[in-house]
Amino acid sequence: MTKLALGTHPFLLGFEGLERLVERTAKSGNDGYPPYNIEQTSDASYRITLAVAGFSESDLSITVEDATLLVRGRLPQDADDRVYLHRGIAGRQFQRAFVLADGVDVGTATMENGLLHIDLNRKQPDRVIQSIPISKG
Repeated sequence: MTKLALGTHPFLLGFEGLERLVERTAKSGNDGYPPYNIEQTSDASYRITLAVAGFSESDLSITVEDATLLVRGRLPQDADDRVYLHRGIAGRQFQRAFVLADGVDVGTATMENGLLHIDLNRKQPDRVIQSIPISKG
């Protein structure tokens, strides 16, 4: 028996990009920094929370590119000559990517106690019933 790929199943028409999306997400290779939570706040909304201790609002950027939410952080170079005896607070640059489904919009972003909260909202699609006329060929 031949195994069908997800995007080539005969009942899933127009979902060819889904398999590429799954592969792209699996290859993103996030290293776990910064840690984050994703919570469902209602039937049609979500919240992503990233732990960004040491970063200010001006050190962070949030963009949406090709249905992907990108959160980037970059700290300015230390201008002073600090001597650390121990440096346990990560201050490296990062990029976190979250693939957004169709109909999910990015709402507000807020910083609170070293946590960056990004709210997402899902638009409820309108139910469309379309009648297709049959013509003689």
